[in-house]
Amino acid sequence: MRKVRDFDAELKALSERAKLLQQRKVQQFGELVEATGTDALDPDVLAGALLAAVAEKDMATIAAWGKKGAQFFHDTSRKSSRRARGGGEGGAAVTPGAEQA
Repeated sequence: MRKVRDFDAELKALSERAKLLQQRKVQQFGELVEATGTDALDPDVLAGALLAAVAEKDMATIAAWGKKGAQFFHDTSRKSSRRARGGGEGGAAVTPGAEQA
C-alpha cells in the first residue's frame, strides 16, 4: 500500500525553507555592505550607486567591477583564514565583548 503524502506539511516546510533563505540573503547583503565600508555612505547615495550598477550596459565596466569584487573576496578570505590560524596581525588577543582603549 502506498504512503499518503501530506502536501500541506510539504508546502509548509518549503515555505519555511524559502523564508530562511530570504533571511540569509538579506543578512549576507548587510554583511557585504559593512565589509566593503559602504555602510558609511548615505542610503540615498548607496541606492543610487546600486541602481547605476544595474543600469550599466557596458560589459567591460561590468567585467572590471567583477574583477574588483573577486579580488575583494579573495583578499578578505585570505585575511580571515590568517586570523583563524593565528598568524595574522600582531598584538594582544582581544576577548569578545572586551572594551578596547
